[in-house]
Amino acid sequence: MAMALQQGVALVLGATGGIGGETATALERHGWNIRALSRCGKPPQAADTWQWVTGDSLDKESIVEAARGCAAIVHAVNPPGYRNWAKIVLPMIDNTIAAARQSGARILLPGTIYNYGEDAFPTLVETSPQRATTHKGKIRIALEKCLEDASREGVRTLIVRFGDFFGPKPGNSWFSQGMVRPGRPVRVITYPGEKGIGHDWAYLPDAGEAFASLIDHEIKLDPFAHFHFRGHWDRDGTEMVSAIRRVTGSPDLKVRSLPWLLFRLMSPFNETMRELYAMRPLWQQPIELSNHRLVSLLGNEPHTPLDQAVRNTLQGLGCLP
Repeated sequence: MAMALQQGVALVLGATGGIGGETATALERHGWNIRALSRCGKPPQAADTWQWVTGDSLDKESIVEAARGCAAIVHAVNPPGYRNWAKIVLPMIDNTIAAARQSGARILLPGTIYNYGEDAFPTLVETSPQRATTHKGKIRIALEKCLEDASREGVRTLIVRFGDFFGPKPGNSWFSQGMVRPGRPVRVITYPGEKGIGHDWAYLPDAGEAFASLIDHEIKLDPFAHFHFRGHWDRDGTEMVSAIRRVTGSPDLKVRSLPWLLFRLMSPFNETMRELYAMRPLWQQPIELSNHRLVSLLGNEPHTPLDQAVRNTLQGLGCLP
């Protein structure tokens, strides 16, 4: 449990999303008070123990005001459907940095593997070169550079880098938006990768717990601290599919390939399809995150057994009776 000096109020941007919501839940479990930002205030059936404030991540003044008195800011917001990335992502992080500079809070940022190119694969460590070739990857690199530059001026950041998310709260993930259909029993699995190609998955509640556990060690963190989270390493691209089959009790559940060709054909006319197709190389080669630095600090990585994590995910998505 965190020491009293490290606990306080955490402002969560993106609290209604998967990683934002799970990080807020984990921080509350560790003794933090949660202030959640939403464009429309408190959503229906939202956590009663959280303080909901109305604001927009693109409105600097509302973010600075919402962060007043906070010791942490969780930056878990993304443009919906990957639209307008170049115009939105960097202004949003600039606003969060401004809020952190005013409040003295540490920024918590979920990182992605999009920052890397083929020269860094197959095993990613914190010092791996970031030479992304995709539009989205280059923006993520620029975003993190903003944070690194700000850390030299006293704005502290904690980045935890994850593989693809899955979890009981729907969000922008390959699992909930591609592999299964939320709200319906699983009749077929649509898998983006190929058999024999390893893939890293991060169970959202474990990811949130990792953030909360790391911030417990604030006194040991660098001003610009970053860690990799290994999660569930599917060594041959079949283990996640097998877990879904076991959990649903359907060992013969059909698996079909993602229609990448359709994404390619629609790319010139649809920004979301264009960004999704650009991620195809990340499914065509094994990419594994090394968690050595995280385990060295925490002693272990938060880890829910795969079948239980998949069961919780499918139940949360409304895919199980």
